[in-house]
Amino acid sequence: MHNVDMLARLMAEAQAKGGDLVTLRAIVEEASDLGADRALARMGLGDAKAQGDLGELRELLGAWRDAKKSAWKAMLAWLLRGLTALLLIGLAVRLGLTELLK
Repeated sequence: MHNVDMLARLMAEAQAKGGDLVTLRAIVEEASDLGADRALARMGLGDAKAQGDLGELRELLGAWRDAKKSAWKAMLAWLLRGLTALLLIGLAVRLGLTELLK
């Protein structure tokens, strides 16, 4: 509630003094902090464990990206091996090397 109290005091000060630039900047800063705290709380990230949770999520996302990249590389490698095998089989048939297998 510190931010709410500070914001209320700053608003009262601005109303009493007419709102100089320093007071207005302080109001904006306190209001921004209060809004950010509310947004984090609504998302369930307002507690002390939030930083650790976000770190774990970043690690998990990094692992997912690495796995996805590896899967694509493996699929491409198998595709190229298959195409190479088909090419070699086609050449063997074309050159009549299938007769050697009989």
